[in-house]
Amino acid sequence: MKNRTIAEVMQVYKTYQTGDTLITALHSTSLQFKTGELTLILGPSGSGKTTLLSLLGCVIYPTGGDVFIDGQQANLLSANELSVLRLGKIGFVFQGFNLIAPLNALENVMIPLQLRNNKAAGNKQKAEAALELVGMKDRMKNLPKMLSGGQQQRVAIARALVTDPPIILCDEPTAALDPKSVGVVMEELKTLAINGKSVIVVTHDMRLKQYADRIIYVDNGLAAEVEHLSLLPH
Repeated sequence: MKNRTIAEVMQVYKTYQTGDTLITALHSTSLQFKTGELTLILGPSGSGKTTLLSLLGCVIYPTGGDVFIDGQQANLLSANELSVLRLGKIGFVFQGFNLIAPLNALENVMIPLQLRNNKAAGNKQKAEAALELVGMKDRMKNLPKMLSGGQQQRVAIARALVTDPPIILCDEPTAALDPKSVGVVMEELKTLAINGKSVIVVTHDMRLKQYADRIIYVDNGLAAEVEHLSLLPH
């Protein structure tokens, strides 16, 4: 179902203590994320955007405030419960692809299913279907080293998709790609959003704004939705 609030942060913030110094990585932030949208989280390096993504991905706990994922209050869950939530609700796509070198594309995509203890019989078919969605089924027997950067990233997207999570979180997914591959990968992510996923992309690359349904700009730990592209810093 599109336009359903699938993730929400309410007055969430994150601080770190370094010696006598208290560092605020993210100031109090309240945002909603809906299915059927591609959201860009833009900002310079060290601005707090990856902290926001990590909170949405239930990788870190907030210092204060609340994080809701599909109606569950994530910040009240144990580490084990968070692992189950991540496996079921969130797919991750990383800058460095994070494919396992000795495994072929199909085996890499099957990993989240195996972590969920899904029956092995259906894992292969689900992984093949995910690879087909990103146009990589013909390369499913290839090792990562036999694939271009763009192809590796598309395999990584298939791996994020294979459990059919409602949320896809992407941390600088195009940073290691050539310009042509950037377009291919972003079109893939845009299609996922059109088909009902909530796709959230962290980047410092302003060129990606053409793909966004909405943009959140983060600077010095302050996150705010941008109402119009002309308001973005150049």
